[in-house]
Amino acid sequence: MASTLTAELASAAARLIVEEGMEYGPAKRRAARVLGRASVRPAELPDNDLVEDEVRAYLALFCADTQPAELRALRETAATWMERLQAFRPHLTGAVWRGTATRLNSIHLQLFCDDSKEAEIFLLDRRVEFDVGSVDGPRNRPIDVLSFAVPNAELGELVTLHLSILDFDDLRGALKADTQGRTERGDLPALRRLLQDTPPTP
Repeated sequence: MASTLTAELASAAARLIVEEGMEYGPAKRRAARVLGRASVRPAELPDNDLVEDEVRAYLALFCADTQPAELRALRETAATWMERLQAFRPHLTGAVWRGTATRLNSIHLQLFCDDSKEAEIFLLDRRVEFDVGSVDGPRNRPIDVLSFAVPNAELGELVTLHLSILDFDDLRGALKADTQGRTERGDLPALRRLLQDTPPTP
């Protein structure tokens, strides 16, 4: 059972994630500062599963009228780009896949490429302007992340896509479920099933 501090941190982080679209790690660190805890022992920080539970509770309480439609709009944009990027074995991950996204969240796709530059060439050939960043990937090796904004008609604004470029060998085990039966990512057929199971919000 989570300690009182851990539970408070999870609740505060969830509020930041929903209201500001923050990622989990930064939200937990800022939550500690918000609660006046400049130094928190690693054991006291909530894990991502606990934070996600709090995010779902916050959405159900405060965003039930808007979040489902926003999530669907983001998933439809993700599906469109996954169709375009099929050659790179795209998988959707993050809040849009897990079902906790709002209009403030970005879309995170993982591409599994034989050549890390193939996706860049694909975007350049289609005159898509993108930024290149880097994050830690599997086996503690840095991977490239290509980021760009695309219009979303349903939301009436631009949304950001982040394409993480992974090796083809990293695809093995990509759909492995966690202890609660939830997967960290899904391919295009899996996303289409989610969209079929979620009718458009009137």
